[in-house]
Amino acid sequence: PPSAPADPTAPPPRALGPPPLGSVGAAPRAEGRPSAACPEQECNVSADTVLTPLRAALDACRATVQKQVCNDIGRRLTVLEDAWAQGKLSAPVRKRMSLLVQELQQQHWDAADEIHRSLMVDHVNEVSQWMVGVKRLIAETRALP
Repeated sequence: PPSAPADPTAPPPRALGPPPLGSVGAAPRAEGRPSAACPEQECNVSADTVLTPLRAALDACRATVQKQVCNDIGRRLTVLEDAWAQGKLSAPVRKRMSLLVQELQQQHWDAADEIHRSLMVDHVNEVSQWMVGVKRLIAETRALP
């Protein structure tokens, strides 16, 4: 008959649209920092701003640190440089590396270590290839006379 009931085996009609794009936890974490969404031009940190002081710190260590250790740190800094040049580093990683370098230059070792740890926790896939070298560089620079 023309007014037959709907097929009981058919799925119920969808009253709701598709779920929102992205996952529930995809919102950027503010972590109590002011404006987590890149204040001013800080996300446009140049690679040189970060790499030049890191390489200078490595050079300062060469007199007292084993050649093999320095070469390993140097290789890892090159991996960092390549990732940066290829656009493989997110804005938060670039920004935090800039902050880490500032702390290193001011000899705020604990603050540099803390930034290193936060990067390893929050962005391990991005930083794992080269962060070990940065960590070692912090430790060796801290131990300089």
